[in-house]
Amino acid sequence: MGQLERLLLMAEDELTQYSTDARKMEKLRQKIALSVSRAEQQQIKETLLAEMPTGGLAKLVETQRQAVALPLWGIAGLGLLLGISFMQPVDFLATIVGGAGAIAVQKWGWSLQAKRLLINTLEELEQRMKGG
Repeated sequence: MGQLERLLLMAEDELTQYSTDARKMEKLRQKIALSVSRAEQQQIKETLLAEMPTGGLAKLVETQRQAVALPLWGIAGLGLLLGISFMQPVDFLATIVGGAGAIAVQKWGWSLQAKRLLINTLEELEQRMKGG
């Protein structure tokens, strides 16, 4: 596992904690400062910035992944309801497609949010190094 993957896992781990973004960044900053050299930090930051999508949908999914996935969960639930109510096995296809789509959107948003947290933390580290 490379440094980038390890740092992304650490960022995802911080996302699971119920705390402010500043606290998450502080905890992540301490871990990064102890385990990653300055040159590697810069390289990882550049890689992340190049990987981050800039489109409107990606920004929306990054900040509001649950709201974007909600209609897909609705389609999944409606397919399940109609499949059971009308004994139509084809309606269960909507359940599968809607559920899979919602899960994919959630994963994508989680990944984008972890990358953004890592980028912000690396930028904060860089500012601290320059400032003193």
